[in-house]
Amino acid sequence: MSENSPENPNSDDRSSLSDLSNISAAVTDAAQTSVTSPTNAAVTTVQNINPNPNSSPPNVLYLSFNQDYGCFAAGTDRGFRIYNCDPLREIFRRDFTGTANSGGGIGVVQMLFRCNILSLVGGGPDPQYPLNKVMIWDDHQSRCIGELSFRSEVKSVRLRRDRIVVVLAQKLFVYNFSDLKLLHQIETVANPKGLCEVSQVSGSMVLVCPGLQKGQVRVEHYASKRTKFIMAHDSRVVCFALTNDGRLLATCSSKGTLIRVYNTLDGSLVQEVRRGADRAEIYSLAFSPTAQWLAVSSDKGTVHVFNLKVDSAALGVDRPRWASESNSTSPSAVSHLSFIRGVLPKYFSSEWSVAQFRLQEGLQHIVAFGHQKNTVVILGMDGSFYRCQFDAATGGEMILLEHHSFLMSEENF
Repeated sequence: MSENSPENPNSDDRSSLSDLSNISAAVTDAAQTSVTSPTNAAVTTVQNINPNPNSSPPNVLYLSFNQDYGCFAAGTDRGFRIYNCDPLREIFRRDFTGTANSGGGIGVVQMLFRCNILSLVGGGPDPQYPLNKVMIWDDHQSRCIGELSFRSEVKSVRLRRDRIVVVLAQKLFVYNFSDLKLLHQIETVANPKGLCEVSQVSGSMVLVCPGLQKGQVRVEHYASKRTKFIMAHDSRVVCFALTNDGRLLATCSSKGTLIRVYNTLDGSLVQEVRRGADRAEIYSLAFSPTAQWLAVSSDKGTVHVFNLKVDSAALGVDRPRWASESNSTSPSAVSHLSFIRGVLPKYFSSEWSVAQFRLQEGLQHIVAFGHQKNTVVILGMDGSFYRCQFDAATGGEMILLEHHSFLMSEENF
């Protein structure tokens, strides 16, 4: 990999850092105090809940799950809020309206597992921070302890315990988290959605981002210092997901009909599944922890769950005993007309979803797999929270277990 060192520290896209005196100690403390057990909902800042002085709920600008999908963050036009997923519970919020700084809008908020360190970017009609800055927020101190400034708007941020990745419209920057030292710069094709994913297994980092041409995905293996380019689609890539160990990558193009799963080590196509026949905008993709299932949400108002036929042993993924048992009896998602695969168009031999859940069409939702067996958590930009369960053996329509508005006070959950 020829780009392990910064190409040009004085690039026009990037300017100097500021206010870094406390960040190393704060990140170190966060790594020591964070709670990573899915069954433990404790967050170090649970006592810091600011009452919202406004009677009406805020507008959601951004939603993201944390790295173990046990929590999620919501950026609003007033600040940000952090929630526990199971059980659904507001943990804390920061409403900036009415404070010394004008604005309040947070357009990007990313958690660092379950600790007190977050990254924030301003957003909305009245942003709290400039759109070209990433603010490192320490909720123990209730203030920003560092910032990264750029010459253009920040599209997204991804966090690991040891790295922070900042995504601009056509460039990515990789920093060491403890001191915000620039480690790597990557040029990309136009990336208005800020597509980027990083592995979360400690040690070797795998980073995925758009390549330099339409339909291409770039995979950086930092441990082996290798770069892999995958021509994933003919059309522009609009969504992808990475397993926590970085071994599997799911991609979808602007057509929104096919989702392809690749082995990131050699770039080989592992599986292809079909969401539908009509063009759709894919909002999110999510792997289950065991890489047995893949969830997809789109503007068609349907969340699909696909059965992945992955050789988990070869990939080094441990599946629980019940997962392998259910996999052997799960319904075949391949069309019954596949026996004449060579005669009919590819559509008829496609692999279809095992389970589905219907939502409001056109509203943006993101998905993740819950910590309970065969459950899916769905978050809507209107503040809706759904927990659904699918039958691994028979498939079909998912069962709704919970439905709430997470913007309401936690007493209503």
